[in-house]
Amino acid sequence: MGNNEKWSFKKSDLITIPNLLTYLRIILIAPFAYFFLVENYVAAVVCIVISGLTDCFDGMLARRLNQITPLGKILDPIADKFTLLAVVVCMVIYVPIVLPVLITLLLKDVLMLLGGMDLINKGITPPAAKWYGKVGTVVFYISVSIIIFLKAAFKIENFALDVALLSVTAATMLFALYQYGKIYFHLIKENSTK
Repeated sequence: MGNNEKWSFKKSDLITIPNLLTYLRIILIAPFAYFFLVENYVAAVVCIVISGLTDCFDGMLARRLNQITPLGKILDPIADKFTLLAVVVCMVIYVPIVLPVLITLLLKDVLMLLGGMDLINKGITPPAAKWYGKVGTVVFYISVSIIIFLKAAFKIENFALDVALLSVTAATMLFALYQYGKIYFHLIKENSTK
């Protein structure tokens, strides 16, 4: 699909292997939040690890199976944003002082979502996820899993470590935002000259 083609969905887009993985990621948000809030951290980590794995594999499978769909391009970032929101809320309850770092992560994702919606409204296909976006997501999942695992397995609550992990996550995500921002403005400029 070219950058200026109209955004459309087919019924066949609903049931593809990558999209099924994305649905699973959305479904896992509720049990993750529940297990985290009732302090069943092992189950919460399992949910977030499975969620992270589906995020890693859905894009790869979409390319390999030739199942890249407009619906998948919208669902994938939405699943990421809702997962991030659930984790942010849970982490703020767990470590309230890390709120500024988590707000940074949330703002980044909101800006990306708004940018994607703006492109769609202009009839421009948003770009597929890039490596730097996936790196930010993977670092996010790893950081959250480490923080929760240390609390669950060893009863370790190390504020400095939590902030360090979340700061590295914020840095990788802000780098991704910068790179996606360059793509966004390039697509807008390219579209305005046609």
